Amino acid sequence: MTRRLIGAAVAALTGAALIAGPAVAANADPAPTAPHPARPAPTAPLAATDYHAIVALSNCSGSVVRGPQSTDSDPALVLTNGHCSELGMPGPGEVVVNHSSSRSFSLLNKSGTGTLGTLRASQIEYSTMTDTDVTLYKLRSTYAQIKSQYGTDALQLSPNHPTAGTAISVVSGYWRTTYNCSLDGFVYRLHEADWIWKDSLRYTSSCNTIGGTSGSPVVDNASGLVVGVNNTSNESGETCTLDNPCEIDQNGNTTIHQGIGYGQETYLLTQCLTATNDVDLTLPACQLPKPA
Repeated sequence: MTRRLIGAAVAALTGAALIAGPAVAANADPAPTAPHPARPAPTAPLAATDYHAIVALSNCSGSVVRGPQSTDSDPALVLTNGHCSELGMPGPGEVVVNHSSSRSFSLLNKSGTGTLGTLRASQIEYSTMTDTDVTLYKLRSTYAQIKSQYGTDALQLSPNHPTAGTAISVVSGYWRTTYNCSLDGFVYRLHEADWIWKDSLRYTSSCNTIGGTSGSPVVDNASGLVVGVNNTSNESGETCTLDNPCEIDQNGNTTIHQGIGYGQETYLLTQCLTATNDVDLTLPACQLPKPA
């Protein structure tokens, strides 16, 4: 997971505490204790993947998204990772729904050179690190209000399972940087520390994501649709440890790919969104984990 490792100094200060256990990892909305490295100038993304609808969190990246049934009058949604939640990293089997939140998000302009304004959450609509790694925030503003005030449309979630070989962009609001690569394939089980994720996206090597890119949308360059959310990479070649996920196939064989990044599929979210833009875990097609 890449939210915390925003700089080597931060990693050195916090790594031991994060490994110690969920009670330490669950600090709300952690702030780095060392100065942030200077943000690089925004990269030039492909035409389909500029920085519209991209947001920066205090520790991660994210995006304003809508489902196939979303309407302009619905409260907008922001997509990021489960491990980016201000509540801390959810433990295995933990699911958070309808939790009050006042988290703020910096909405970038289309070029990524500045911010248009601040969006604010009303609640955590859904958050988990079980089977996937996702937090979906509901905002106080509707899609129409965001469009009227900032001229920004939301990104559309794809309702379909992504395809291997697809050209993608991982668009980071925190770093205002775009990583271009392809979907290399899918991982039956991706195991990192205490968490296991199903059917994860594996990127080709040119998407060498870093700390702060967690929660970035994974965008299909051809369609402009969001097919995933960036969440981790194997940083140092360790096996199944924090920040060093390992792949487990259907026969139980374990492999590692140092330097390779991963994301989680987002079509599952569309199966759980209602016509009023709420997450309904009781819908027949909804496969997201439910609270115990």
